[in-house]
Amino acid sequence: MRAHETRSQTTDPHYLALFDEDGFLVDPDLWSTGMAQTIAEELGLGPLGAAHWRLLHEVRTRFQQLGGPPSMRRVCRAAGLSRSAVYELFGGCLPAWRIAGLPNPGEEAKAYLG
Repeated sequence: MRAHETRSQTTDPHYLALFDEDGFLVDPDLWSTGMAQTIAEELGLGPLGAAHWRLLHEVRTRFQQLGGPPSMRRVCRAAGLSRSAVYELFGGCLPAWRIAGLPNPGEEAKAYLG
C-alpha cells in the first residue's frame, strides 16, 4: 500500500518526510491524484470534483512550463474559474497550491496566494 492511499498514513514518518515544515510537497514529481485527495481531506475539503481537478491540473501544468509559480489569475482563467470560485472550492489559492503538490513557493508568493 502506498502512503497516500489512506488518511491514517498521514502519521507515517515516510509520508510526512515528503513534505516541508509548511506542508508543501518537496518533490512535485511524487504527486498523485490519491495524494491530492488525502491532502484535501486533511484540509477539510472533502471529495474533489471536476472543477477542483481542472484547477489542480492547470496550476501543475503552468508550474511545470514556467519552472515556478504561475499567475493564479491566468490559471483561474484557463481553468474557467473565477477567483471567487477558487475560494469557494479550496478556501484560497494557497490550499489549491498545496493540494496540487507543488513545492513551497516562498514567503512573497505565499502572501499573494493567501
